[in-house]
Amino acid sequence: MTDLTRRSLVKAGTALGAAAALTGPALLDWAKVWAQNAQWKPEKGAKLSMLRWKYFVKEEDDAFVKLIDAYSKATGVPVEISRESYEDVQPKASVAANTGTGPDLFWGLYSLPHLFPQKCLDVTDVADYLGKAHGGWVDSAIKYGKNGNKWIAIPICYSGALMNYRLEASKKAGFSKFPTKTDEFLEYAKAMKAQGTPGGFALGHASGDGNTWIHWCLWAQGGQVVDKDDKVIINSPETVKALEYAKTLYGYMIPGTASWNDASNNKAFLAKEIFWTNNGISIYVAAKNNAKDIAEDMDHAYFPVGPVGKPTELHLMYPILAMKYTKYPQACKSLMAFMLDAKNFNPWIESAKGYLTHCLNEYDSNPIWTADPKNTVFRDVAKRSLTAGGLGSVGEKAATAISDFVVLDMFANYCTGREDAKGAIAGAERQLKRIYR
Repeated sequence: MTDLTRRSLVKAGTALGAAAALTGPALLDWAKVWAQNAQWKPEKGAKLSMLRWKYFVKEEDDAFVKLIDAYSKATGVPVEISRESYEDVQPKASVAANTGTGPDLFWGLYSLPHLFPQKCLDVTDVADYLGKAHGGWVDSAIKYGKNGNKWIAIPICYSGALMNYRLEASKKAGFSKFPTKTDEFLEYAKAMKAQGTPGGFALGHASGDGNTWIHWCLWAQGGQVVDKDDKVIINSPETVKALEYAKTLYGYMIPGTASWNDASNNKAFLAKEIFWTNNGISIYVAAKNNAKDIAEDMDHAYFPVGPVGKPTELHLMYPILAMKYTKYPQACKSLMAFMLDAKNFNPWIESAKGYLTHCLNEYDSNPIWTADPKNTVFRDVAKRSLTAGGLGSVGEKAATAISDFVVLDMFANYCTGREDAKGAIAGAERQLKRIYR
């Protein structure tokens, strides 16, 4: 093995460039030096288990596995990784929190740790270390990671939920670029359907794609779930406008979106059944691998801006938490820090091909954002994203509202005709008042 000191590794890493990927023996050597110098020393005999969301970009998961393998070899701590769909991570984490048994670490969605903040390990020391080392945290990540003055989770990354659209079909419909205003977007959707190239947004229980677009729609029209004091204000003229907008848009969508989950629009886009939707970059990555004609004829755009006059996007936050019941808190902390240090995180995020967006400012310079102009729009989603609580706090109540699909169901009930606007809003209001009491 090459005898590498901490100083020589830093010097070599600088020469290689900010995002150079250490591989093979070099990666392991770096990991060992990192472990020797890290402030968190895993407990004797430590072994960890982690439940994470199931990947959408295989290359991301491949790089993640290499990262975990390097950590285990460098520290002697085996890490068992399990993967579940978005929808299944949260209920399993909730059961574990309530029973005091289960995986040591959960890597999930949105405000997951705020469902049971008192059950999460305090990781303030890890967050402080990472923030100081890598240019500071973006504001939205701080809101997701902290409960009061204490960090209860580490914000690993976001996945941008942006518009995916076909170029030629859009031009044929009279649009040389994707609409930037909500009224223009309705005209776009109408024209696209009229020529036989419709789109679609998920209205089923899609934790990612469903929640992101309906919160954008609500906020774009000026609606809010709660005010800054967490008082429920969903019953408003602005919410009615958002519902009416969504129902008009729903009329221009492909049939069946009311039952869509997070995988449905990916499949429909790649099958050439829809020509616009909201998604991460995973459709584009899959198309580059298996449907190059689609990859060449698609692009990405921010969501259109509504009457409020500013972006109202909700992007997918992926926080990782450790349960207080873990027998190995120092091992958990060391793994969290290891995941986000530059020699690991830069090649990992590059392997994700734009599907993951960083929460630490240093990584703005990762070459993935400029390697392909169709990637660039995803670089700033962490800085643009609002949080799950909207005007309100990111806490247990906001986490419950989004995990219970309260707002999504309100939109689905109205768009599909199951309820009128008054009934849909009243049902959501009742649920929200129970949550926020």
